[in-house]
Amino acid sequence: MNPFGGGDPRKLMKQLQQAQERVQAEIAALEIEASSGGGSVSVVMDGQKNLKSLKIDPEAVSKDDVEMLQDLVLAAVNEAARKVDAAIQEKVGALTGGLKIPGLT
Repeated sequence: MNPFGGGDPRKLMKQLQQAQERVQAEIAALEIEASSGGGSVSVVMDGQKNLKSLKIDPEAVSKDDVEMLQDLVLAAVNEAARKVDAAIQEKVGALTGGLKIPGLT
């Protein structure tokens, strides 16, 4: 018995490849924003985890507390990376119906 509903396996593989390409394009087009410090620092990251923008509120800049600003930047970047991972998992999960398929994540 064919677990794919008895359809043509070549057609199924082509449909899966097209769906994978669509998901990869959606991931590439992602722009995820995250912030820290109540919005003092905000970043935008793409689906490949490249930092696209970094905005720092001038009020968050103090030469007496550079460590706090560094922590806020790190927190915003790490949160954006977590959000990218979650968005990718959601898109891949929708494609595979929750199955873990090597090479798709």
